[in-house]
Amino acid sequence: MIHLSNVKKRFKDIEAVEDVTLQVKKGSIYGLLGSNGAGKTTLLRMIAGILKQDTGEISINGNHVYENLEMKNRLFFIPDYPLFFSQYTIKQMAKFYQHTYENWNQERFTRLGDVFKIDVNKKIQSFSKGMQRQVAFWLAMSTMPDVLILDEPIDGLDPVMRKIVKNLIIQDVAEREMTVLISSHNLREIEDLCDHIGILHRGSLLLEKEIDDLKSDHHKIQVSFRNELPSNWLDGLDVVYKEKRGSVFLFIIRGKEEAVSAHIKEFQPIIFDLLPLTLEEIFIYEMGGAGYDVNNILV
Repeated sequence: MIHLSNVKKRFKDIEAVEDVTLQVKKGSIYGLLGSNGAGKTTLLRMIAGILKQDTGEISINGNHVYENLEMKNRLFFIPDYPLFFSQYTIKQMAKFYQHTYENWNQERFTRLGDVFKIDVNKKIQSFSKGMQRQVAFWLAMSTMPDVLILDEPIDGLDPVMRKIVKNLIIQDVAEREMTVLISSHNLREIEDLCDHIGILHRGSLLLEKEIDDLKSDHHKIQVSFRNELPSNWLDGLDVVYKEKRGSVFLFIIRGKEEAVSAHIKEFQPIIFDLLPLTLEEIFIYEMGGAGYDVNNILV
């Protein structure tokens, strides 16, 4: 569906995106994670056809997006700060999109009015950021996009509206095989929504994996030994993070659970706990392993 190959983008002396290759399957929800300044927004804008990459290929269904009106007609991008014509009401903005997007669904727009409950005759710029975000989703879902690209999509939404928006997205993915690409700092929301994630760091893709595989391949281990820590017990293990807490050692280790457990048990620890990790913890430790300043992590 969405394919990027060796994509690069530079702004003067800043390498915003450096040699990124990734794929997003049709009907999936892909979460793009990364620290501030990692290049997420630049990457999303290139995929949406707003910016052109310096080198590399970006395609959706085998077609380039930049300056391709037909492809953009099947795609909707909601930026971090939704943009509307300054004096337009919701009704006027809907009329504009009706003439812009060939799959505009007026019946759905009317039906979603009962969900969002916002006066269509009021100017959008008079609303709060959260309400403008609701309007953006209302209009986006009414265009019936094949691809929905979201930059910090739930920022400013209250808990009830977050659930409503998430349900709308999941419904369209299930019923129409809509493809969704989300960039967010809210990792708990990403964890609930996405089936695949990529972590971007300093413009490069640090890792890309199905979320279930990512969680099953990262383990938080607590161990303690009767005597000193065996000097060679970490040999063969992929350690992301380690810390000593009194007589107990904490490790974050990549690998298959069975293999990691079997390796550790060979050294007969007196304490051995294998604990689950959240996506947020995995992200923090992976970023720390990549050189990002992550100190005094409380788990």
